[in-house]
Amino acid sequence: MLINIKTSEANQEIVRKLTSKLPVGTKENVVARIALGYSLQNGKHFTSSEFNIYDSKGKEYKDHILFDAKHKDFYVALICQHYGIYKTDDNIPKYIKLHIDHGLELMDNLFSSQNNYTFFDFLTEHLDKGISFLDSVKVDLGAVKNNNQSIEKSSFVEPIKISIGNKLENKNEEIELSFNDTKLYNNNHIAVAGSSGTGKTQFALQILKEISEKSNHHVNFIYLDFKGLKDDDLKNMQPFFERTKAQFIDAPNTPFPVNPLSFIDSINDTNKRLGIDKFVDIICKYSNIGIKQRGTLRDATSEAFILKKPGEYPSFSEINEQLLEIVGDKRDTLTEIIDELSRYNVFKEDKKIKNFLNQNVYLSLSGDLSNSVRFTSLFLIINYIYNVFMNMESTPTDNGCRAMRYVLLIDEAHVIFKEKKYQDILEKILREIRSKGVSVVLLSQGIEEFNQPTFDFSSMCEISFLLNVKDKNNTKAINKFLGFSDKDGTKAYRSLEKIQKGQAISNIKEFPKGELFEIKQFYNS
Repeated sequence: MLINIKTSEANQEIVRKLTSKLPVGTKENVVARIALGYSLQNGKHFTSSEFNIYDSKGKEYKDHILFDAKHKDFYVALICQHYGIYKTDDNIPKYIKLHIDHGLELMDNLFSSQNNYTFFDFLTEHLDKGISFLDSVKVDLGAVKNNNQSIEKSSFVEPIKISIGNKLENKNEEIELSFNDTKLYNNNHIAVAGSSGTGKTQFALQILKEISEKSNHHVNFIYLDFKGLKDDDLKNMQPFFERTKAQFIDAPNTPFPVNPLSFIDSINDTNKRLGIDKFVDIICKYSNIGIKQRGTLRDATSEAFILKKPGEYPSFSEINEQLLEIVGDKRDTLTEIIDELSRYNVFKEDKKIKNFLNQNVYLSLSGDLSNSVRFTSLFLIINYIYNVFMNMESTPTDNGCRAMRYVLLIDEAHVIFKEKKYQDILEKILREIRSKGVSVVLLSQGIEEFNQPTFDFSSMCEISFLLNVKDKNNTKAINKFLGFSDKDGTKAYRSLEKIQKGQAISNIKEFPKGELFEIKQFYNS
C-alpha cells in the first residue's frame, strides 16, 4: 500500500516553521512523523465523516519520503492499533494524513503560546509521557491478527487440580497435581517416560480426562497418535472417548478437520509469500525433498493461491494439479508425496470447517500411510496449532493460576523427534506457546529422547513422570530428566530398583521427590 499525502495549505507554512526549530539539515519529513505521533498520543480519533476536514493543497510527501522502508510498518501499526483495523485497510492513508495535519496544528499552538519552549523541551516531555504509557496501557492485539482465520479459544481461569495417583502405603490417599498453579510451576508442560506395557498410555489418558473434567470441559485437547490405533485398541478406547466426548479421527479414513494452509495470511501479499515459504519448508524438511523441488512446490502453491478468492485456501488436490502442470511427466519424490496427500484426503477440503480446537480430538495416523506422509501430516497439524495460538493474546494469571486453553499431547516422541530437523518446531512450541495457555504433554519409551545434545527437552517440561524404563541405570540422564540433584537422584535410583508396573517417580511439588507412588490410569479411575 502506497501512502502519498499532502498536508493542508494552512499547515504548509507550519511545517517550514517547525522544521526551523530543529538542528540545521533536518528534513521536513521528520516534523511530519513527530506530528503524527503527537496527535495519536493525544488520543484523537477521527471518524469517516471527517476524512475531508483538511484540504490537500499543502506540503506533499511521497511514500518513500514520508516513511523510509525501514520504519513504514511501525507507523502503519500505530494507526492499526489506534483504530483497531487490519494493515490492509484502505483508510490507513486517510488516517495518517488527518493525524499529521492535526498534530501540526497542536504543535503550532503549543510553540506559539510559549516563546521560550524549545523543540528539545517538547521531545523530552513527550518521550517521557509515551514511555510512562507502556507501564499502564493494555494493548489490544486484534488489529494485527490474521483476522482471516477468525479463530478464538476461550480459557479456564480457575485452579485445575488433577488426580495423578495414590500413595503406596495408603492406597486411599490420592495425590493431586496443581496443574496450573504458577506459584509451583513456571510452565504446564509434562514429560512422561515409560517402556511399553508400564501403563504410560493409560496414565496419559487419565491426565487428559482429569484436565477436561476439572476445567468443566473448557480446556480441550488433541492426542496425536503417530502409530495408529488397531481395531482391538479402538474398542478399548471407547470409554475414554465417551467420558471426554472426544472425536476419534482415523486418518485417512476420516479426514482431519482443517486445511493446514489456513494459517497463511491469504490477503496480504508479503505475508502470503512468507506463509507459503513456511508451508513449503515443512513439506520439504519432513519429506527429505531437495532445493530444486522446494522451488517447484513453492511455484505450484503460489499458483494455487492465485486461483482462489481472498480469504480462501487451496487444497492439496489443487496444489497437486498445479504441480503436475509444472513438472509434466517428470515424476519424483515431491509429486509422490503431494499426490498421496491429495489422493488419501488426509485433510478436509471443505471451505467451511468447524474449529476443532473447541472440541477434544484423538487423531490416529494409520500405519498404512508412508512415513513421509505421516510425518508431513503430523507436523502440518502441529504447525497449524502453533500458529493459531500464537495469534491469540496471552492468557492471564489470576490469584496465581494460569488460565488454560488447550493440551497438545504427542505420543511416540522417541520416534517423532529422533532427528535434529524434527526437533526445531518442538523446541519453538515449548518455549513460546505456554504463555497462550497451552500445555504440551510428551510421551516416550525412554529418557534419552528428552536429553538431546542440541536441546534438553526435559528442561522445558517442568513436570516429569518416570515409569519403568530400560535405561533406569543411567543416573545422570535420570537426574537430568527429573531435574534432580545428586541427593534426590540417589533416592530416585533406589526407587527405580524396585519399581513395578503401574508405578512411577516424579518431580512434582505435591509429593516427595523420587518416591514411588501408584499412578492413576484411566481404565481403573
